[in-house]
Amino acid sequence: MRISATKAVFNVFALVALGAVAVACQSRPTSTSADKSALSTMERVALGANSCWFKSGDAAFTAYKLAPELNSFSGRPRILLVHKGSPESRPLLVVQAEGNPARLQAFGPMMAEPVAGRIAADVNRWSGGSKACS
Repeated sequence: MRISATKAVFNVFALVALGAVAVACQSRPTSTSADKSALSTMERVALGANSCWFKSGDAAFTAYKLAPELNSFSGRPRILLVHKGSPESRPLLVVQAEGNPARLQAFGPMMAEPVAGRIAADVNRWSGGSKACS
C-alpha cells in the first residue's frame, strides 16, 4: 500500500510539472493594438525620429535638431524640428497629435521639400507602433 501511495503522489507531481511546462511553452497573447492616445502616439513618433533621423546620423536631418514638446496642456503633444544652430528660430517641421484615437498632423516648410513623403511614411509607421527606420 505504501508503494502505490508514493506512486500516486509521484504521478500527481509529474502531472503538475508537465502542466507547468505546457503552460510555459505556450505563446502568450500579445497586444497588437498600441495605445492610441495623442501622448502615447507622439511618444512613439519622438522615439522613432530620435533613433532613425538623428542618432543614426541620417544625412537628410543633420542640419536639424529635435525639440519634443510632449507635455502639452493644450492636449496636442508635438515634436518640432528646428535648425541645429538656432533652436529658438521657427520650426521647420511640426508633427502633432490630438485626441484618442490620435489624429496626426505634420506641417511646416519641410513638408514642401522632397523629404516630405519620407517624413509622412516614417511618422505613420512609428505612430502605429513600428520601431523600424525607413
